[in-house]
Amino acid sequence: MAKALIICAGGMSSSMIAKKTALLLQEQGETIEMDAVGVPEGQKRIEADKYDLYLVSPQTKMNFKQLADAAAKKGKPIVQIPPQAYVPIPMGIEKMAKLVKDNI
Repeated sequence: MAKALIICAGGMSSSMIAKKTALLLQEQGETIEMDAVGVPEGQKRIEADKYDLYLVSPQTKMNFKQLADAAAKKGKPIVQIPPQAYVPIPMGIEKMAKLVKDNI
């Protein structure tokens, strides 16, 4: 099973987006687990190399280079989430699911 991690400011709204995206992916026949954490924990999880894809929320784009450097050391893809894919409405969840499928 593939695993994707959303890295955001606090992990609260991202957790909801991760759950909704995982559910939509499951409905589409994909087996991709989604999780969400804040930046400090995200850095640790990248270093632990437990995920196949890392997604950085719009509000934490200032941390992208540092996170991308860590992901590159592990040979893992990391993507900035566009704002339109970071809203917990059906259109946003569909965009997030496509982002995940296109990059995992």
